[in-house]
Amino acid sequence: MRRADLGDADCGIAQALGVLADWWTFLIVREVAGGTTRFDALQRELGVSRRALTERLGGLVEHGVLVRRPYSTRPPRHDYLLTAKGEGLLPVLVALQDWGTRHVMGDGALTATAAADSAEARRVHRLVGRRVPELTLARHDGGTESPVVPGRWTVLYLFPGAFAPGAQGVPPGWGEIPGAVGCTLESRTYADRHEHFRAAGAEVRGVSTQRPDQLRAFAAHARLPYPLLSDQDGRLAAGLLLPTFRAGGVDRLKRLTMLVDPEAVVRMVQFPVTDPGGSVDEMLDEVRRRTADSTT
Repeated sequence: MRRADLGDADCGIAQALGVLADWWTFLIVREVAGGTTRFDALQRELGVSRRALTERLGGLVEHGVLVRRPYSTRPPRHDYLLTAKGEGLLPVLVALQDWGTRHVMGDGALTATAAADSAEARRVHRLVGRRVPELTLARHDGGTESPVVPGRWTVLYLFPGAFAPGAQGVPPGWGEIPGAVGCTLESRTYADRHEHFRAAGAEVRGVSTQRPDQLRAFAAHARLPYPLLSDQDGRLAAGLLLPTFRAGGVDRLKRLTMLVDPEAVVRMVQFPVTDPGGSVDEMLDEVRRRTADSTT
């Protein structure tokens, strides 16, 4: 269906669907957000015909959602990259992922965690071997940086929300959401073990969908010696299809931790995290084992 076929010219939903014509289009945007940017790789990941993929990529380029960037002239080959307009779709992907997990695959209950044998947990553990997409996130203390430290092992712990007393109110009903509580304990435990992680050859980064100013207030309150990064635009969440839930009008990351190697490849995942403090020591043991193996 073309945009001209949609009768309601004043409805944003109708007009958006004129661009995002079918489910293949959404899946293409999903794959590009995750770092799959070349035609053959997209076809392999999606299992779509070359003709259908060509048509949909062409449409997304025409509408300014994707842009072509040449990487070969003989033969001519292109990467397909998200534009600023395309990145505006990332919160939509995050919302679809959350809705499908909660209401289609789940029972509709609001939760910040998952069962160990759930489809969501299986999807998360398939991140092992996946490369973290190239992107930058805002730091709590100003500036931006990649969520993984170049040339170093990186422990990325993702948390729902951490709040400094008197700075921001906890979302209504926060304590009743399974898995939501424990961010302060987890963050402070990483702070206590920070030098041990560094001695073992790894850097620690915390990631939340909170705004940088909210993270700045919490980092100062908790006296964290490492950066907190804001994924408020959902770039990391959409790129890796990370599990989320919605509370207080904000899409929030469910608690999980990834160990990423110096080449930005995920090597180990903790999910679900049922013991926020104990999981830190488990990750430290894993870092020591991995870095020891890499030097022998």
